Amino acid sequence: MPTTIRERSRIYNIASIPGDGIGVDITEAAVQVLSTLSRSLGTFQFDFKTFDWSSDKYLERGWYMEPDGLEQLTKYDAIYFGAVGSPDVPDHISLWSLILPIRKALNQYVNVRPTRILPGTKSPLGDVRREDLDWVIVRENSEGEYSGQGGTSHEHSDHAIATEVSIFTQVGIERIMRFAFETAKSRPRKKLTMVTKSNAQRHGMVLWDKIFYQVAKGYPDVEIDKMLVDAMTVRMVLNPKSLDTIVATNLHADILSDLAAALSGSIGIAPSSNLDPTRKNPSMFEPIHGSAPDIAGKGIANPVGAFWSAAEMVRWLGQEDAADGLMKAIENVTAAGIKTKDLGGDKYTKEVTEAVCTEIQKL
Repeated sequence: MPTTIRERSRIYNIASIPGDGIGVDITEAAVQVLSTLSRSLGTFQFDFKTFDWSSDKYLERGWYMEPDGLEQLTKYDAIYFGAVGSPDVPDHISLWSLILPIRKALNQYVNVRPTRILPGTKSPLGDVRREDLDWVIVRENSEGEYSGQGGTSHEHSDHAIATEVSIFTQVGIERIMRFAFETAKSRPRKKLTMVTKSNAQRHGMVLWDKIFYQVAKGYPDVEIDKMLVDAMTVRMVLNPKSLDTIVATNLHADILSDLAAALSGSIGIAPSSNLDPTRKNPSMFEPIHGSAPDIAGKGIANPVGAFWSAAEMVRWLGQEDAADGLMKAIENVTAAGIKTKDLGGDKYTKEVTEAVCTEIQKL
């Protein structure tokens, strides 16, 4: 008896970490959309395993991940992450107990954050056209300002001393620069802007600059320029069409990508990918909007960033056509005016989700 297409389909095992706040809401929506996508195509399936590593559980039991949590994650094809953060847990505890250890231990040294104005959405920059703002921000994701090096002395006295040491290594800088150049090379404009602050940070950032120019020699077809991070914020606002691919350090890209999301219409639409380009470990995909506890559970969270992140996960897993189809479905929905309040609409999370599912089935 011949096997059916569904019986021959590839099964992707996905670790789902909803986390906190609206992370739970948008992860549920993303799973619904991804399940609809796989059912509609019939050539692959998703098997989701949910890990309840939330701040509520931390307060209840004293830990986010089990001691072997990172080892558990290595068994999956990809990780889908909602958000982490709660008013009841200091942010440095939630961040360093969950998402940062995952990024570091699983060698996810690249964070990719694409930004563009989706159809039917509007930039706060009044006269900017959709084609004028189409960026990819490549963020170094493993060291730099978020290395976790430093400490506090005399913390219980009136003369406490705290140090935060940024770590920049030749290996770390070179590999992120190569990824950024390859990204720029693959895009039509073939243009890469490097962000720095080497005028004030004269050691680590000078090395950052030096390696950028060394790597650039191997990419003569890529146009390059350099911006100080403070001047970059001005350029993003006043001359967005002058930018295409951007590479920046862990801290600088973290900040600039939030500005980029706001300039494209809303932080609620912005995706990100935490990638291990060696593919020895699973990569992790998450919207960048955070846990937003003030609107959690109200059904008004914008799921577009979650869906776009899901599309990037599908693409990373090798299903290019499916990823393109999902993005087309998302864009059809925003173009039709089916949007949450942050984008100027009046729809709920569930309504946007169902509309995207309907578009997937049409496509």
